[in-house]
Amino acid sequence: MTDQPRQDFQRFTGPNPAGEEEFAAAVAGGQDNARLPIGVVLEISGSGSQIALDLQRINECMADADPSVAMAGQVGSQIKIRVGDAWLLANVRDQRKDRRTDGGIIAHIDFLGEGAEEKLTGRIHGFKRGVTRYPVPGAMIYPSTTRDLEQIYASDGRASITIGKVFPTKDIRAGLYIDAMLGKHFALLGSTGTGKSTSAALILHRICEAAPKGHIVMIDPHGEYSAAFRTTGQILDVSNLQMPYWLMNFEEHCEVLLSSSGNERQVDADILAKCLLGARSKNRLAQTMGKITVDSPIPYLLSDFGNILQDEMGKLDKATSSAPFMRIKGKLDEIKADPRYQFMFSGMLVGDTMADFIGKVFRMPGNGKPISIIDVSGVPSDITSTVVAVLSRLVFDFAIWGREEKNRPVLLVCEEAHRYVPNEKNADGSSVGKILSRIAKEGRKYGISLGLITQRPSDLAEGVLSQCGTIISMRLNNDRDQAFVKAAMPEGARGFLDSIPALRNRECIICGEGVAIPIRVTFDALEEHKRPASEDPSFAELWNQDGGEEELVDRVIMRWRSQG
Repeated sequence: MTDQPRQDFQRFTGPNPAGEEEFAAAVAGGQDNARLPIGVVLEISGSGSQIALDLQRINECMADADPSVAMAGQVGSQIKIRVGDAWLLANVRDQRKDRRTDGGIIAHIDFLGEGAEEKLTGRIHGFKRGVTRYPVPGAMIYPSTTRDLEQIYASDGRASITIGKVFPTKDIRAGLYIDAMLGKHFALLGSTGTGKSTSAALILHRICEAAPKGHIVMIDPHGEYSAAFRTTGQILDVSNLQMPYWLMNFEEHCEVLLSSSGNERQVDADILAKCLLGARSKNRLAQTMGKITVDSPIPYLLSDFGNILQDEMGKLDKATSSAPFMRIKGKLDEIKADPRYQFMFSGMLVGDTMADFIGKVFRMPGNGKPISIIDVSGVPSDITSTVVAVLSRLVFDFAIWGREEKNRPVLLVCEEAHRYVPNEKNADGSSVGKILSRIAKEGRKYGISLGLITQRPSDLAEGVLSQCGTIISMRLNNDRDQAFVKAAMPEGARGFLDSIPALRNRECIICGEGVAIPIRVTFDALEEHKRPASEDPSFAELWNQDGGEEELVDRVIMRWRSQG
């Protein structure tokens, strides 16, 4: 080392005999980078502070065999500061050259937590998030070693799952605390092509392995996850979902059966409410229960509903013309005649199958398959959001009306979440947005966990993302998305957030309740048979193959015409 760094340390530390001796020992030792200071604290201010780093020491650390020491002082790396008999851990947020001296770097840090010092080895143990004692300006900065990080990232005994390796180490396992992550919701964010679907499948597989008697419902809008959970989950699509139409509440009936707007819609809604209540009241179950409402999940016959509508239209003292009645009847006849709606509006679904349906969807009992994949890719686009709304509301209502029973927590995972819970600019007032927002705000009180997966976090309702206690962010290419995620993440994660645009595929930043401190993680590789069907086609390979195109076109047209 030259005299210049020594002068820098002397200038930063002032008359500090301990610092002087430490630096002298460092120069004499020459090799043990972990025990040599790399800078000093300049300024302390709350959660973040300013430090000075020595460029020569950082360059020396880069050649160290320990990858954590090799990263010392760089943006996103962890450094430690001795405070009394404890170590304080901090994350480097940014760097700039110190104009006052050659070889000097000024950096900002965010404090992550603190741990006690092992007397014999000097390593960290008993690490806890948060800071009780701050360092003073002039305190020395040291690299964090892999052994230090092993202690920091070690599980504290709570139930957890491991999903990958902590960057930049080669062997430290990254874990997520299940109760903390699910108890306060989580969000998985990442641009298209970053490995988001595979990472979601990995996390869900790990949860299923850790909790084989769990209750997980996943809304899959593209049919990707059926391949990943074919052996470990219940796959439900339009061919076997058999969701009874009468499970819809009044608002969901309005979305499906009313096509008018403005003042006309209110008139139509009043007529629909009267006819729907009349149809529900005809059921023997309703007669034994006494008072029911238009929202009560009581089976009714579509023919009864149609007859009541016809009778109301024929009354001479009705308040309106026949046009509203004709609009509702026309829409009802259209749905009954369209084979695409048979999974929901079939005459065979009139029986009281509510218990069977909830047991099948919520996995109660699970029979060794704790997750149900609801593939809505075959659902007609005009009622897709209504189907998702019904499923989400059933989760919420089941939890509310089951408060007196032994708690059965349910995890609801929503892929392409920005489609169902859009921000104010894109909001359409649909029922699915309202129920998912309510689950985000109130669900944890009733044992409901919400998992949101999206590639456009800036299109999500802001209040919903802010309710997610754990955020798993993969690479985001859009500036607006990056800014949105930074606003939602806690203060201590700032240094990590700046690396979001530079993350590789299958890498992520995790912060919040599910981890001890913010971490950068490389996800494990997932076995082929557990991956979702979301890989991009190879144009170069497929465009060099031919044969069988005529038969392929015929088969596609046949499925297209039959809508099957």
